[in-house]
Amino acid sequence: MRVEITIAMRDELVRRAAASRDEICGLLLGQGGIVAQLLPTGNVAAEPAIRFEIDPVALIAAHRAARGGGPAVIGHFHSHPSGVAHPSLRDAADAAPDGAIWLIVAGAEVSAWQASPNGALHGRFDPLALLVSGCAGPGDSPQGEIATPPR
Repeated sequence: MRVEITIAMRDELVRRAAASRDEICGLLLGQGGIVAQLLPTGNVAAEPAIRFEIDPVALIAAHRAARGGGPAVIGHFHSHPSGVAHPSLRDAADAAPDGAIWLIVAGAEVSAWQASPNGALHGRFDPLALLVSGCAGPGDSPQGEIATPPR
């Protein structure tokens, strides 16, 4: 399986991660392996510098919107401010083996993973090919969307 995001989305993930000392996080909205929107959320973890927890209010709102005909929640993203763009042991311990897509950002790198019951990494994650598409030059209009988090 592969995951497709736009250059604008990749650049936004890298920009947001670089601007924060804490782990950033949010939801991936779309269908199949195609991410149509990034939905940044608050990180409500007790120790946001070393772990993430997506704001449950935003998560419930996104699932409610999907049931109402909006884009499906196909996964989420988060950053590793002082780590690598691979799932950590903590990520593996916290991940449900539900097939969700995980995008992880560290520095300028973004990697894609799928949470699975017997994953190749930490027994929980399988690597996914990440296809970055679209245009990113001056005057180009980026494809895809960065959604505004619900308030």
